[in-house]
Amino acid sequence: MKHAGPLEVEVKLRIPSTGALHEKLLRAGFTQAHAAATEANRLWDRAGALLAQDCALRLRQYGGQATLTWKGPKVADPQLKIRPELETAVADPAAMEGILRALGFEPVLEMAKTRAIYLRGELEACLDDTPYGSFLELEGEREAIALAMAQLGLGPEQIEPRSYAALYSE
Repeated sequence: MKHAGPLEVEVKLRIPSTGALHEKLLRAGFTQAHAAATEANRLWDRAGALLAQDCALRLRQYGGQATLTWKGPKVADPQLKIRPELETAVADPAAMEGILRALGFEPVLEMAKTRAIYLRGELEACLDDTPYGSFLELEGEREAIALAMAQLGLGPEQIEPRSYAALYSE
């Protein structure tokens, strides 16, 4: 979560492959913060209550670290994904899973992808290889996202509005 404040603002773009974008990101002034590595995600819910509110609770493990993230309902926007987000580091993922189960949450979806992370100022770019295609996520301020898309030669026709969870479920 690179943005400042409780709102996540991002766009997910479908790309032919992550390899070609690596060099474009570097030429556009991004630096690679994390090399490509497996990211494991487990979504949790309690009797469908979060899904019914358009919310999500995710335990992520990536790069030797774990985070717990709550995502609130989406804000309507024609291109960007905007939603409240709270995230914190988790020292012991197994203990966190035990806490979630004790609170009545159960895992409802497990997903894995390969992710590399790049940074330019307050803008974060993630190159993701998934079982259902390759994607670039740009997260930060609306203007920085639009500028990066233009610099990388990416257009609105490449926007993927569905979440990874929706794509994975399909």
